[in-house]
Amino acid sequence: MSMPATRSIVVERLMPHPAEKIWRALTSAPLIAEWLMQNDFEPVAGHHFTFRATPVPGWSGVTNCVVLEVQPPRRLVYSWGDGTESDSGLKTVVTWTLTPADGGTHVRMEQSGFRPQDEGGYRGMGGGWPRIVAKLETIAGGLV
Repeated sequence: MSMPATRSIVVERLMPHPAEKIWRALTSAPLIAEWLMQNDFEPVAGHHFTFRATPVPGWSGVTNCVVLEVQPPRRLVYSWGDGTESDSGLKTVVTWTLTPADGGTHVRMEQSGFRPQDEGGYRGMGGGWPRIVAKLETIAGGLV
């Protein structure tokens, strides 16, 4: 029996900043709040955390996550799922990969595991991630 096909959202961007600055913006809870959402993130494998935003119809505003992998300052992986049973049951994985490049760091964000029934989330997040990654670049650029 084959598994249903899943889809991924991929956003790639060359940022004119060292990987260490981008890593700080990716892994510091106060900085994450500036470019993504309020959170209680810690860069520790196995850490359970939430992203919190204003609820909208069909979403409680809570994203339940678990840190799956931390390889400073190169790779960060966490699960990304809905908050409550009344939500859609979304269960995806977000992978951040930072690769040194001429002029800065190549940043790749992939959110994988969207099922056919996750179409609304896929469309919404597909439109949102490019703006979010641009905000990450701005925050990282402002770090000393």
